Amino acid sequence: MTPYSRQSINKNDISSVVKILKSNFLTQGPIVEKFERKLSKLVRAKYGVASNSASSSLHLACIALDLKPKDIVWTVPNTFAASANCAINCGAKIDFVDIDADTWNLSLSALEKKLIKAKKNKKLPKILIPVHFAGQPTEQKKIWKLSKKYNFKIIEDASHSLGAKQSNEPVGSCKWSDITVFSFHPVKIITTGEGGMAMTNNKRLYEKMKIYRTNGVKKDLSSQLDKPWQYEQVDTGFNYRMNDIAAALGLSQVSRLKNFIKKRNQIADKYKSFFKDLPIKFQKIQNNNLSSYHLFVIQFDLKKSKYKYKEIFNRLREKKFYVNLHYMPLHLNSFFKKKGFKNGQFPVSEKYSKTSISIPIFFDLNKKKIIQLCNLIKTFF
Repeated sequence: MTPYSRQSINKNDISSVVKILKSNFLTQGPIVEKFERKLSKLVRAKYGVASNSASSSLHLACIALDLKPKDIVWTVPNTFAASANCAINCGAKIDFVDIDADTWNLSLSALEKKLIKAKKNKKLPKILIPVHFAGQPTEQKKIWKLSKKYNFKIIEDASHSLGAKQSNEPVGSCKWSDITVFSFHPVKIITTGEGGMAMTNNKRLYEKMKIYRTNGVKKDLSSQLDKPWQYEQVDTGFNYRMNDIAAALGLSQVSRLKNFIKKRNQIADKYKSFFKDLPIKFQKIQNNNLSSYHLFVIQFDLKKSKYKYKEIFNRLREKKFYVNLHYMPLHLNSFFKKKGFKNGQFPVSEKYSKTSISIPIFFDLNKKKIIQLCNLIKTFF
């Protein structure tokens, strides 16, 4: 079975992990800090806070921004549950902004209309969480300007887009956001097994995320000179720590990031070239954007296909291509329907989910499999 994405592990990755297994530190230790510093430098951010998952990092980001019950958070329907759960787990209310029909990222026009209406009704969001879908950066410059006008904070959910750039600015620099979150799940650009990291240029947010990551415990180094056993719980918190084993793998993987991005873009170009004369739509990559291509999604014109969506999906799976849908609109899941969300509220996301499939794209995907898949898809028309 060929998956839609998967990790690439080499000998250096393995030796890096083995070295830690033979060392004195297995849990959070010096390698985690080294990984945080290396990634921060790479994306041009001042600070990085590693955690055991991007879901945890999103939660830490919301807490650091003082998200409270009755506050409102907006994100997109076309995303994984974590983009909304981070707000709900703080007791906040969640709402959605539809996606653009071409870029499949948050729609700027839909956002502006919703902000104007929300201001009149005095229901503006405290935080906006734009999602970098499939590896393409969102329109952060324009979103940043709107945040100043309407007074909301920004958490970039960049789980898909480590290594991507916008106007030659690395995703993660937080030039146009308060916090940016990356994911290191095995299907993402680099992996730590499970893991995430929150980037910021704000020292106060950085310190808060570090404390909440470690059960609200803070160690005062000055007091430890007199009392080396001393530590202080200053707030509540969680055990969201990354361990040194995971960080060692991440450090090794980061050294291959440019090659990962290059290969994913090459595969994307091959798909586009092969499918250019078929009734298939691709994600529009905006000018000055470099996508990391965590996903490669094709959108079918089903009116011109011999098969229905389900038949296409099942046929690809039967032929050992483990394609998937990213994503079933979040507002149509039973949890959100109970909160009052309904069919038809976010039509672009809903139409997208009925016509789109993520096909394989990853570093070790070979040419033979690409050609086999392309020829199979051609038979659908």
